[in-house]
Amino acid sequence: MYRRASNVPVAFASIFAAFFGSIAFADHSVVLQGNGKLVILAAGGSVQWEKPWKGIHDIHVLTNGNIMVQQGSDKVVEIDRNSKQIVWQYDSSKLNGNEGKKIEVHSFQPLENGNVMIAETTAKRIIEVNRAGEIQKTIDLKVNNPHPHTDTRLVRKLASGNYLVCHEGDGCIREYDGKSGDIVWEYEVPMFGREAAPGHGPESFGNKAFAAIRLSNGNTLIATGNGHSVIEVTSSKEIVWKVEQNDLPDITLAWVTTLEVLENGNYVVGNCHAGPDNPLLIEINPKTKAVVWTLDRFDDFGNAVSNSQVLPVNENVLR
Repeated sequence: MYRRASNVPVAFASIFAAFFGSIAFADHSVVLQGNGKLVILAAGGSVQWEKPWKGIHDIHVLTNGNIMVQQGSDKVVEIDRNSKQIVWQYDSSKLNGNEGKKIEVHSFQPLENGNVMIAETTAKRIIEVNRAGEIQKTIDLKVNNPHPHTDTRLVRKLASGNYLVCHEGDGCIREYDGKSGDIVWEYEVPMFGREAAPGHGPESFGNKAFAAIRLSNGNTLIATGNGHSVIEVTSSKEIVWKVEQNDLPDITLAWVTTLEVLENGNYVVGNCHAGPDNPLLIEINPKTKAVVWTLDRFDDFGNAVSNSQVLPVNENVLR
């Protein structure tokens, strides 16, 4: 595990600091899934907690320390961190009108009132359920290219009550009014003049948006999936900031997934399907585009670490 400042391995940081002054970097504790296991890494890289677990697209650590995560393609579960037992679950393929449908869940969000927001493909809807599994609210989604695996990726309920939805198959971000369900803002992720190329690695290309965050300035930060980039877009759809595939020294961006804005303003970006020569996670200073920290654990967690969360939970972090 390397923590880089100006792309210098942390092992050499003290030596460089002695000659060139202090090099600022922050070590992070992280929860992630990869190579058939769900883990919490302590700052410094040691495994603090581990449980066998298959692939995910979304993950949340709750204020009580428990972990909310996907189980299979259609369940959302809460895992007690101490006992490692499932203490709550919601099965979208069997409940509330979805019986017999091929439903996939790629995103969910624990809400302040104790309910859980869940985005359901095929049913093409966002639901909010209480802990008894009863629907409290439903928002219907517009999907132009329906498919159980790509109707949505990450979905977030905003402070305004609206929902910001990544429609992977449509290559589009849509914001839905939290009361009426009307689309109030829509942004088609650009192809930048390139042709689509199939696959998951750095050689592929498309606009399969994975994550979107509404920034405090009203702009939207977007992880473009196989667009190999992160872009910041204004409400009038102007790109005012971006990091593209080869902008970071010695790093190639592949399927860009995790997106967090830390309290210090830096961005943590997930770099999925990028191969053994690239980090899984990258912290970037957006003002300078300098790499502050990376998580290089391909041998441990493989090529499909699709989402993560920096710990401890901080209410000032956007994700």
